[in-house]
Amino acid sequence: MSFLLRKASQADIPAIADIYRESVLNGVASYEIVPPSEAELAQRFAAIVSQQYPYIAAVDAGGVLLGYAYVSAFRTRPAYRWLVEDSIYLAPEARGRGIGKALLAELIDRCTGLGFRQMAAVIGGASPASIALHRAAGFEEVGLMKGTGYKHGRWLDTMFMQRALGEAMTSDPDPSVYPGTLFAG
Repeated sequence: MSFLLRKASQADIPAIADIYRESVLNGVASYEIVPPSEAELAQRFAAIVSQQYPYIAAVDAGGVLLGYAYVSAFRTRPAYRWLVEDSIYLAPEARGRGIGKALLAELIDRCTGLGFRQMAAVIGGASPASIALHRAAGFEEVGLMKGTGYKHGRWLDTMFMQRALGEAMTSDPDPSVYPGTLFAG
């Protein structure tokens, strides 16, 4: 399956909503139970891109959205501003075809270029496929929280994984330059 990665836009929201709806209703990556509306997802999208976080779309040759990925703040307290959390969602027909791997690699590259120092993955349901994807991209398991969610009639664990970016902890970051200007205080 050939695909292209590009910057996501507001025009992608209906397709993003379709992919996310399927994940909420049938998967465990998200602990939401009721899929949010397109309007809610548009607000979430705007909040993420207004902070200059990468939000990427994977599309086929015809422009059909196959998946999307973004990073957002792990937490909004100022000391966390050099750490981002990734999120990746794929249409069912796009799974297992290397699209998630490409989206994650692109997020890592963009976040490194922006000056972030760490990336976290919070993996709902401790999904073996998502853990393997992140491990292959250089993430390490840093914690497992058992029974953190209850969905689809079962208790779910949450896996935390982490990957260093760029200079990581080898130097002090500059708080006057993005992402140092996020959540200043």
